[in-house]
Amino acid sequence: MPFNKNEYTKLLRYILSNCYDKPHVGKTVLTTTLYFIDFNYYEAYGESLTKEKYMKTKKGIKPDHFSKVTEELIERNKIYFRKEPYYHTTLHKYYLTEIPNIKFTNKKTNIIDLTMKHLITKSATAILRYASKDPPYQNTNFNEEIDYNNVYYRDSRYSIRKKFINL
Repeated sequence: MPFNKNEYTKLLRYILSNCYDKPHVGKTVLTTTLYFIDFNYYEAYGESLTKEKYMKTKKGIKPDHFSKVTEELIERNKIYFRKEPYYHTTLHKYYLTEIPNIKFTNKKTNIIDLTMKHLITKSATAILRYASKDPPYQNTNFNEEIDYNNVYYRDSRYSIRKKFINL
């Protein structure tokens, strides 16, 4: 399944536009939220929203195209990047240069907004701890691609179908 760069870019900018007031949202929270949106959408509708590949690493979840997409957005002056101190760590923060007018279908917006509402308040440590118990992540070895089909092994703590919506 080919990567959908346009949808990924829209999704990233949409997330940033909805968490501009959250000082704890850095790269880890962003990338993990992207993972959950894609995997929740796959669980609900049988396809990935962005067709992104996510790798399980020792540091968490690594999307294949995140760095390239953010670099391009920075070059096009759509976002900017800063390293900022946050308590005893440094966050890699991304900011929009303008608030985009991004529209998704109702079906997509439902999954995106429900996922963000559930995750965006979590710290990097908390979201990584949460992700580490998600069956797709658990059933993957380090430095391997996380298989979307493992969403069907989710229990009620992680299942979008069982937890958020009646599909």
